[in-house]
Amino acid sequence: MNTSAVATIADRLRAIVGPAFVKTDDEARRTYGTDALLRGAPADVVVLPANTAEIAAVAKLCDETRTPLVPRGGGTGYTGGSVPVKGGVVLSLERLNRILEIDEGNLLAIVEPNVITGDLQDAVERVGLFYPPDPSSLRQSAIGGNVAECAGGPRAFKYGVTRQYVLGLEAVLPTGEIIHTGGKTVKNVVGYDLTQLLVGSEGTLAIITRIILRLIPKPPAAATLRARFPSIAHAVDAVSRLIRARVVPASLELLDRDSLDAVAAAYDDEALAPAGTAAVLLIEVDGLVEQVGAEADRVETACREAGASEVIRAATTAERDEIWQLRRQVSFALRTVSSLKINHDVVVPKARVPELFDLVARIKHEFGLKMSAFGHVGDGNIHVNMLVTADDAAEMARAHEAEGVLFRGVVALEGAITGEHGVGFSKAAYLDLALDAPTIALLRRVKQAFDPHGVLNPGKIFPDEVAAADAPGFWR
Repeated sequence: MNTSAVATIADRLRAIVGPAFVKTDDEARRTYGTDALLRGAPADVVVLPANTAEIAAVAKLCDETRTPLVPRGGGTGYTGGSVPVKGGVVLSLERLNRILEIDEGNLLAIVEPNVITGDLQDAVERVGLFYPPDPSSLRQSAIGGNVAECAGGPRAFKYGVTRQYVLGLEAVLPTGEIIHTGGKTVKNVVGYDLTQLLVGSEGTLAIITRIILRLIPKPPAAATLRARFPSIAHAVDAVSRLIRARVVPASLELLDRDSLDAVAAAYDDEALAPAGTAAVLLIEVDGLVEQVGAEADRVETACREAGASEVIRAATTAERDEIWQLRRQVSFALRTVSSLKINHDVVVPKARVPELFDLVARIKHEFGLKMSAFGHVGDGNIHVNMLVTADDAAEMARAHEAEGVLFRGVVALEGAITGEHGVGFSKAAYLDLALDAPTIALLRRVKQAFDPHGVLNPGKIFPDEVAAADAPGFWR
């Protein structure tokens, strides 16, 4: 946008939300123009509306003026879903941050989109209820972003992902129309299921302003274990043995040797990555008190039969927290290894997880890259991290080439190029690896129906949109 157009849009936005909630300074434009990977392009204007009516007015203005409009929640995404690759207006939802209702009788909660996931979990657990989706960024990520990306987390193996818990939505269309989908009932087959269409749509179809979430009773007991293995194959064998023993863990996480080494180095604790350990499983079972102990016994047996060199069971809450701290430390630790951590969220059938790790090892060797892999092994969702130097052009080029090899390899393993982080702009070029041409054409028609002028979050999902790396002002 040229200077005059920016000034005009900014003035009209101030009339909608008030002067204090429109930002055009360089710091704000840059801050709201990046994501968790610290890459993006500056917004032209940042607007912070207070409610649905103001959001509708902002959307209508952008649609009428053909101004790109990018919704933003916590900015914790990894694929550029909230990054304004075509400039325009970034609409921050940070002021819509209230838990509106916790309905204990009907097992549901109604929230605004910028409620932090961990805060919602804490609130419902205080009344004996449970919201299972638990992305690793739960203390920073917002519910609206979780819905837009259909986030998962360690508990997805047993409890599923975000879409299983969304009953209804209020949303603003790019044209400024306000729609309501679903409702407070579990059963609802009136018309097309627009609720589930919007879940995982990455902010490209509508701006979510209110969310009705399904809750469940909080499991009364849990047991947490950590098991060390001499190879990835041994760890995956343990997972298979668990399934055959009819144990469905609440959480089942795998960390490879490179992840363990990073944590040990970052925290100066060699005990976190003892010699001979190639993989660690973090396992939690939950349920009725009388069930949990027996399931934990079966977990320990399965791990030892699969060749575990050590199995530790937490005896106290402090020991449980210590076990899970290892998993929570991984992302931070990997950021200390290099200046840029590129997280490729991929998923394969559980039985093919060892092949995925073999693929990662081959890519490391072939391209001379530092890499690590960890994640939700119970559902085959592994986070493959490339650890690169942002200002090393040659290394960045190798990483870009390597990601294509990774994605093609994942598809060959009957997997998907993204499990819970979305497509955004970073994976748009690979969409045709995952979907056939008729399916992509149908997605385009859906986008056109919701957003006839293409103003809402442009440059995302579809491969012929502007490549972010070529966008003016793009940085890494």
